[in-house]
Amino acid sequence: MNRVTLAYGETGLPLDYDPAVTTVVEPVHHPAAADQAVEIRRALRHPVAGPPLRERVAPGQTVAISACDGTRPQPRELMIPALLEELDGVVRPEDIVVLVATGTHRGNDPAELRRMFGDSVVDTVRVVNHDARDRASLTWMGRLGDDVPVWLNTAWADADVRITTGFVEPHFFAGFSGGPKLVAPGLAALETVLVLHDARRIGHPDATWGVLDGNPVHDDVRAIAAATGVTFALDVVLNRDKHVVEAFGGDLPAMHRAATARARQLAMRPVEAPFDVVVTTNSGFPLDQNLYQAVKGMSAAHKVARPGGTIICAAECRDGFPDHGSYRSVLASADSPRALFDEISARRETVPDQWQVQIQARIQSANRVVVHSAHLSDTDLASAHLESTPDVSAALADALAAAGPGARACVLPEGPQTIPYIAESTA
Repeated sequence: MNRVTLAYGETGLPLDYDPAVTTVVEPVHHPAAADQAVEIRRALRHPVAGPPLRERVAPGQTVAISACDGTRPQPRELMIPALLEELDGVVRPEDIVVLVATGTHRGNDPAELRRMFGDSVVDTVRVVNHDARDRASLTWMGRLGDDVPVWLNTAWADADVRITTGFVEPHFFAGFSGGPKLVAPGLAALETVLVLHDARRIGHPDATWGVLDGNPVHDDVRAIAAATGVTFALDVVLNRDKHVVEAFGGDLPAMHRAATARARQLAMRPVEAPFDVVVTTNSGFPLDQNLYQAVKGMSAAHKVARPGGTIICAAECRDGFPDHGSYRSVLASADSPRALFDEISARRETVPDQWQVQIQARIQSANRVVVHSAHLSDTDLASAHLESTPDVSAALADALAAAGPGARACVLPEGPQTIPYIAESTA
């Protein structure tokens, strides 16, 4: 038997596997930039397209900076100080606001914000959680893209200079993260997000990992950012240690294309055929804080699991389902994943969290899904139509034995940090 460490919580989880029947798919390790702060500064001063950041900003202007929330491993503590350094002497700190692009997630509390950005940032400029449900903090921008009703954060809409910051990795229905997603859904109203994530868009075959053009979700996300305006965009690509490999800055469309090309090289791997069993994670903390996010790891496994095969997902879920939002109640509202998927697909209206439930229901309709979590009980998981296991190694061995002679397994230790796809696929 061989052993690999699964990305799980902050400590990892050992998995024992038989190398004769198991393929381990991991990110190819790429070393971090020699000096990550210097690499970020280079992207600000030598962008992919357009002039450097300082040449786009004038004295007296107001600046809004969009940054990922606490569920994302963005190196905010490096990126935001680098931006503030470039803006120093051009605009006043009191004219800068950092907006935490929560989308529909909960806001981060003061202690979390200090951990995310560092004391110097929090003590120098305003840091504000976006609230998708607070209509008083939102501005109507019109119907954009494929008839999406767009409300955006007012502090963002009113700013003279708008800067997105994020990191780029494959995304399970938007194609890739980063770039325009830091505008919408990141800073959008709940109503806007629900349309971007409705059953029609999410159910489209091109709404999947690594696809941008023709992906109805990303097409609309891109259209909203283009129509409402981004002054400068900054993204980074990370290695499996969540360190900066390369930074990209400049005009949003060209910057994001360059960053996604690099992310594809780092994070997508072909395999020859589907597997009977796939073990996955949600890339450890902070990405595996709840079951809602862990669906991404399941989706990565689903790409290469045979119909009827087993997916085993190790996700700590210290934040539970989570408790806020309707995700848990919607999951429990039908007798089976197939019934849930059919019900959502038939709906004309969109309800909160149905997009995540729709994807989860689609996966569970095709595959048996078993979850290992330190914070969700067997009863909790059963209410979401999921099986549970206290021992991932034993669950893998049992699933292989049940699949019969010749059964094969795949392990994704970093979960959606590496997206496998069948070699003949166009993914």
